[in-house]
Amino acid sequence: MNRELVRKIADAVLYEGYMLYPYRPSAIKNRQRWSFGILYPPAYAEVRDKTERCTMHSECLLETTGSAALQLQLRFLHLLSRQVAKPSDGRFEPVPSLEVEGQLIESWDEGVERSVDLELTLAFAPPPFPFHFPGSSETQLLRDGLRQLAGIVRRTQHEISGTVSISSESIRPGLLKLTVEVTNTTPFEHDPRDRNLALTRSLLSAHTILSVSGGQFVSLLDPPEELRDAVRACTNLGNFPVLAGDPPQRDLLLCSPIVLYDYPQIAPESATDFYDATEMDEMLTLRVMTLTDDEKNEMRHADDHVRNLLERTEQSAREQLMKTHGAIRGLRPVREEKS
Repeated sequence: MNRELVRKIADAVLYEGYMLYPYRPSAIKNRQRWSFGILYPPAYAEVRDKTERCTMHSECLLETTGSAALQLQLRFLHLLSRQVAKPSDGRFEPVPSLEVEGQLIESWDEGVERSVDLELTLAFAPPPFPFHFPGSSETQLLRDGLRQLAGIVRRTQHEISGTVSISSESIRPGLLKLTVEVTNTTPFEHDPRDRNLALTRSLLSAHTILSVSGGQFVSLLDPPEELRDAVRACTNLGNFPVLAGDPPQRDLLLCSPIVLYDYPQIAPESATDFYDATEMDEMLTLRVMTLTDDEKNEMRHADDHVRNLLERTEQSAREQLMKTHGAIRGLRPVREEKS
């Protein structure tokens, strides 16, 4: 199993759209984030209206000649909200940003990686596996050069809970239909139409990685002819399973909220993550290098992910441009034009 290759693809899925050019928290496009793989709390209004989901449902086929062992990893981002506030009439008023002693501090939502790891045999149907990540809250005082209180930073993370249900059904001897369902069960006792509050209790960029020993997954994109009817009977909501790892091995499956093909790969020319999986690394490298000092300063104070993006680009821009400019993926014979 090439778990490292699958992890690179899964990381690209996890952080797709995390921060987009011009990589400033103040940019409108970076104020409307989190588009893929969102599992909202069930009390959120759009879940009740059936326009959004609290559940991710996956079905796939597994060929096995005996007892198979399944390993599952659920991965998602858990929102950590950073709210800046300044003193105002005896209280603290939330503001988009605050500069203290030359340092810009901005309100921002950071994604914290979470994972749930399970192992089981498929000889029986286990009960749903519950998971829980507790909330947290801390307040940081901001003081100026005279040690006067200039503001505060509140970092808040709300608890998240859910379940993972796994079941298998025999289609015929040696062929199983595997069903995985991930459900967000987090309570939500606020305005049911407030998306921003709902996101703090949501699983963001949720996806699963399945690996099997004693069996092989069946491609849902290009199945054998005799399994096409069984593939058409598989239902997937909020994600789509694709084979992952090194072809032609079929022991790894990625259930991704972004449409992929079997055995997806990161372009070998891509040396850094621009959180925009469009293989425009050359253009984005140039654009980052042309940002103003103020814009780069804003990037540095967003969060660790954005600051690392800037630092990596500044340190290796020339090498990256040489690597990506004019890259040739393949050659084909030139056909002579008929006169």
